[in-house]
Amino acid sequence: MAGGWAKDGAVQEQIDASVDEAVARAKSKIPTGKSAHYCESCDAPIPEARRIAVPGVQMCINCQSEEEKNTVAQSTINRRGSKDSQLR
Repeated sequence: MAGGWAKDGAVQEQIDASVDEAVARAKSKIPTGKSAHYCESCDAPIPEARRIAVPGVQMCINCQSEEEKNTVAQSTINRRGSKDSQLR
């Protein structure tokens, strides 16, 4: 049951939209194409098992982990949160 001016199901629609955006963002970051033999960041060799497991991989595990840590740190803002959650 929605309250105020919101229609019924508005909260679920907001959750669904957030999940859909996150899935689309994750899918857009999946590498495709030919895998590199050497890391684009540090020039370390990328093991064949990793190149097979992750098609289109361009970074070694260490550099990829650092890249993902930096990406997560930058995207912690909840733009769809309520005013109350943003005031905390």
